[in-house]
Amino acid sequence: MDNKRKRIGVVLFQLGGPDRLEAVEPFLYNLFCDPDILDLPFGWLARRPLAKWISMRRAKKVAKAYAEIGGGSPIRELTERQAQALERELSAHMDARVVVAMRYWKPFTADAVRALNEYGPEEIVLLPLYPQFSFSTTGSSLKEWQRRFSNAGCPVHTVRSFHDHPKLIEAFVENIHTSLAQFAEPEKVHFVFSAHGLPVSFIERGDPYQQQVEETVQRVMQHGGWNNPHVLCYQSKVGRQQWLEPSLDDTIARLGADGVTSVLVIPISFVSEHIETLHELNIEAREEAEAVGIRNFAVMPALNDSPTFIAALTELVLGALGLAPVPTGATGRERAADSA
Repeated sequence: MDNKRKRIGVVLFQLGGPDRLEAVEPFLYNLFCDPDILDLPFGWLARRPLAKWISMRRAKKVAKAYAEIGGGSPIRELTERQAQALERELSAHMDARVVVAMRYWKPFTADAVRALNEYGPEEIVLLPLYPQFSFSTTGSSLKEWQRRFSNAGCPVHTVRSFHDHPKLIEAFVENIHTSLAQFAEPEKVHFVFSAHGLPVSFIERGDPYQQQVEETVQRVMQHGGWNNPHVLCYQSKVGRQQWLEPSLDDTIARLGADGVTSVLVIPISFVSEHIETLHELNIEAREEAEAVGIRNFAVMPALNDSPTFIAALTELVLGALGLAPVPTGATGRERAADSA
């Protein structure tokens, strides 16, 4: 069959973020209404009132952080740039339409479904922009898709994770090399890989996120060929339950106490700039580092629409459609491109 003539729809899933300060509270409400984020006994009764209470309580502090990075999240614009770049690359192989589905703010999954219905694809590829699978991110996005999409006659292929894809690893390595250039003695820089945190209870229930994050870090270090000391830590803890450790805050404090003076923070589970890279890393972590004597501090930019990262997404789509082999070292076909 001539795949050039086939109409292929691709959905890029992402968390989303408030585009203005007035959107912060409803964004938080949508986030905490998600049962994959806030799992409660009798949740169907308590979740909405609790989400309303949490979002009202946190809105002022979170809005202040967004105000300090320009008044809103850049994640929609960056994800749309990724979609446009991916569509251009895919046009060499097929007729493709790439749409964006945000989980907790506009454009929502329902908007993506409407856009694809208007396009009329013959096959669809679902591509969550979370390299490492978690029930709380990729899992939640795919559940929302299943609730919204009803065209049973259209084949759907799902990329569930790509944490070890060679092009993803290469993209991280390129960004690290570029970031190291700003240090006078790059060989003495301590690498701090920072991933979004997750409650330990998720891991105990079989979530593969922690293992996949660790594998990404291992492959990046191997491919980069560095001998720099490195550590993996977790950020963005919310609530009182036990989360994955060590935390970013504790890691920075320990490095300062150990006399480390040069640190490069590498966001390893994020592919786009957003509040957690722009504020939590570039502002909060930087201030903490300065307070403990880390004089040389930098944060690696997110991958965004770097050509190598877009090449990774292109290979993932082609692999899901059976038009290209899954590269050696990438997530196995049975897991990376399952029919949904």
